[in-house]
Amino acid sequence: MSVPGNLVNTITMPLRWGDMDAYGHANNTVYFRFFEEARIVWLASLELGGPEEPTGPVIIKTSATFLKELNHPATVEVKTYADKAGKTSLDTYHLLTDVDTGAVYAEGYAKIVWFDRKTRSSAPLPDTLRALATT
Repeated sequence: MSVPGNLVNTITMPLRWGDMDAYGHANNTVYFRFFEEARIVWLASLELGGPEEPTGPVIIKTSATFLKELNHPATVEVKTYADKAGKTSLDTYHLLTDVDTGAVYAEGYAKIVWFDRKTRSSAPLPDTLRALATT
């Protein structure tokens, strides 16, 4: 699998029993939660966009390609990649794999827009994020 951008963060998380649905596999929303957690951990590690900050990230577009069924028990690894940066936005990608086997469960995408919480409008992307992007 080839995910665009620069690798910026990797986290591991267990799949919880309650993450599975009536069909016995991880519900599709769980994949998005894994991607969300990976983004939040990454941005926190950069000390960017916390709830007390005047600006922070919002997601304006997200998608996932589900490649393999995810079943309990499993521990997953989520790699986050920073790709193209705009004036106020950053394209990010995620790769969700099995820690033990390396099997690829899903690929994800999220367009982050930097947001001014007071004016409720977009704000310039922080230089820290721009420096991690591919363009």
